[in-house]
Amino acid sequence: MNKRIWLSSPHMGGTEQSYINQAFEENWIAPLGPNVNGFEADLKKYTGVNSCTALTSGTAAIHLGLIQLGVKKGDEVLCSTFTFVATVNPIIYQDATPIFVDSEEDTWNMCPKQLEIAIKDRIAKGTKPKAIIVVHLYGMPSKMNEIMEISKKYEIPVLEDAAEALGSTYEGKAMGTIGDIGIYSFNGNKIITTSGGGAIVSNKEEYCQDSLFLATQARDAAPHYQHSRIGYNYRMSNITAGIGRGQMEILDKHISLRRRNHDFYEKELSGIENIKFLKEPEGMYSNRWLSCILTDSFETREKIRIALEAKNIESRPLWKPMHMQPVFINSEKYLNGVSEDLFKKGLCLPSGSNLEIDDLELIVKVIKENI
Repeated sequence: MNKRIWLSSPHMGGTEQSYINQAFEENWIAPLGPNVNGFEADLKKYTGVNSCTALTSGTAAIHLGLIQLGVKKGDEVLCSTFTFVATVNPIIYQDATPIFVDSEEDTWNMCPKQLEIAIKDRIAKGTKPKAIIVVHLYGMPSKMNEIMEISKKYEIPVLEDAAEALGSTYEGKAMGTIGDIGIYSFNGNKIITTSGGGAIVSNKEEYCQDSLFLATQARDAAPHYQHSRIGYNYRMSNITAGIGRGQMEILDKHISLRRRNHDFYEKELSGIENIKFLKEPEGMYSNRWLSCILTDSFETREKIRIALEAKNIESRPLWKPMHMQPVFINSEKYLNGVSEDLFKKGLCLPSGSNLEIDDLELIVKVIKENI
């Protein structure tokens, strides 16, 4: 059996351990400390955003982001249907209601036309949505100019789920910094990792400051433990932040390697009639977190996926849309069929920055033999 080729595994750069050792030497084994402050500073410098709070996960960041945008019980939140469930669960944490919006074909992200249709219909039915969550899927930026124009027109704030898009840009702006609030994930499969972790960012400093307060159990300023609001245990630890600081030093290298993977796949497979790739629209730069192909049918996709697995190569169908998930099957949705078609025909290929050329050649060989 060949060695296991993973879809997207952690890739250390070498300096992470030094930050962890320093934390041990200084006894900063806590959800605060110089590594946390340093990691937040690194993220702000890299993205150009004004404020950042490092947290335990991207999910925690979305949850606190919705709180900052005033989402409460009974509110409706417009959300990309083509995403991972972690985008949606925090809406439920707030006792709010997700309203799903389909994708467009250029980026596979939220369709601005469907978004405006959804807003008009919700308003006509007597409920103006409280927020919009747009996802930059697989590192590809969404059509942010159009989405922000709609946001401004109807005065509905935007939360950018940039969990997969650190390092991607739209017209030179970092993903996560264009909407009212942005979030990142540093889960083990992301372009950089802190093992588990996330961050909330915003150009409105008060959002991140209040998120910091809530993330540390909402403890009031008093010599005793006093609480006037409900808080959460969401603060990133100094240990995991140390991993993040080391990872930030090699982020650009990881992006170039993942883009190399995508370019290799496209060069080797683009001549095959029933395989297509997601192109970068003008003005967009993707970190190519995951390289994906779109086949001509479910049968073709499955044949490739099963053949890869037989060679101990991990691949994965594109996200199953949220409106098709059993837990959200009765939710309101505004569809055009794009996300369902992508799920049916699309496949994520191994994309880690630690892949060797031999790995890529084997993956391509298996695909060609089973297309």
